[in-house]
Amino acid sequence: MSEIAAATVHEAYAFACMRCGYGWEQAYEIQHHVDSSGSAFVVYTADGERVPSPLSTPTCVNCGGHVVRIMRAGRVSTVQQLLKPPQATAGGQETPEEMSVATAVPAAGPPARHWQLSDLLRPFHRR
Repeated sequence: MSEIAAATVHEAYAFACMRCGYGWEQAYEIQHHVDSSGSAFVVYTADGERVPSPLSTPTCVNCGGHVVRIMRAGRVSTVQQLLKPPQATAGGQETPEEMSVATAVPAAGPPARHWQLSDLLRPFHRR
């Protein structure tokens, strides 16, 4: 099959497994091709490896489940950053971002809970 035209697009997606709650993000290089007979086809690559389309049959990289929610990039990393404990900078001073997160959480109270993505998505599950 002879290739006539190709266009490359870079896209990233966030994924959340509805089975185990694992969340991750992946960037893709998407190559749109048209062969000599005029048929269009798409090739996805991630980290230099050819991969199947993440939009057709997403699979959880943690448990292998196929009930995976696809979201725009940045959704998972934003939640993961909010769940990290604030760290002091080299001078012992907190950055403005860390201060706003620190003031939003009361200093005294029950111990911090480790939240999983499945906990955050629980209100959206159907019973």
